Amino acid sequence: MSGPLRPGPVSGGCARPFVGCGVVQTALSPVDGFIDYMTVECGLSPNTILAYRSDLAKFGRFLGDDHLEHPDRVTSDDVVGFLAAEKNDGQAITSISRSLVAIKMLFRFLVMESRLSRDITAVLDSPRIWHTLPDLLNKAEVERLLGAPQESERMGLRDRAILATMYATGTRASEVVALKIEDVNFEYRYVRCFGKGSKERIVPMAERDLQVLRRYLEDERPRLAHGKVTSYTFLTKSGNRLSRESIWRVVKKYARRVGLSARVSPHTLRHSFATHLLAGGADLRSVQEMLGHVDIATTQIYTHIDQDRLKAIHKRFHPRA
Repeated sequence: MSGPLRPGPVSGGCARPFVGCGVVQTALSPVDGFIDYMTVECGLSPNTILAYRSDLAKFGRFLGDDHLEHPDRVTSDDVVGFLAAEKNDGQAITSISRSLVAIKMLFRFLVMESRLSRDITAVLDSPRIWHTLPDLLNKAEVERLLGAPQESERMGLRDRAILATMYATGTRASEVVALKIEDVNFEYRYVRCFGKGSKERIVPMAERDLQVLRRYLEDERPRLAHGKVTSYTFLTKSGNRLSRESIWRVVKKYARRVGLSARVSPHTLRHSFATHLLAGGADLRSVQEMLGHVDIATTQIYTHIDQDRLKAIHKRFHPRA
């Protein structure tokens, strides 16, 4: 692959081209030098940095010995073998693609720093042929899920507000836990989100979902806060900020309650948000902006999901339908 690196289905690459900046010290190991550069110069989010470090550690274990300490010994066949092993182990396509992004960016960085004479990953492309369509819920299933938390039960109003916010805005779990009270504008009906790489975006929110969120903020959140001063919207029973794992457990809990698939996750609501918007006639660019995708190719996967809409369009416009 030539030209600027395209991260593929999992974004998080450096927004600027690799240029010598004097930030990285050659005394650092190849991986540590790369992580230092991506943190200081590219400003990637802590979650992305942690994921890249984990991916490169896994690649290093696959290679064995100290190959990543001596990256000139690594071949493109080694990278292909690693990706194939990950696929055989049942890793998700998004995880495999992100691993390839981390490896490619590492080797491009090492060439930039003159620690390698050539980039052995330049000929490798993201494994797009392995793409699978994301799980999603139909509109009736979404309504069942959003209606599962009972406001009369402890944490029910909070959990209902969480689910309503996620489906109304298509936010990621990490964005929901980072949501602050001042990020919600009730007057103009929008939520301000900070996505990967701290990129800000504005997403409209329907009045009915804002009402649920308002009731939580007025009736339940003060009790959860226990007098603590915190700006985070969603709190635990002890008044602390929720974790991403807590959001995952909330979604799983109510999915089981209403008999939905065990594969339902926080991202399922994001997928459903995008698919239902497109099914309702929203244009791809608007959906891309609301999802916070850097590359519209990431958003285009949702155009392949709504088969009923495609059939209806074909029947309406094709002369032989």
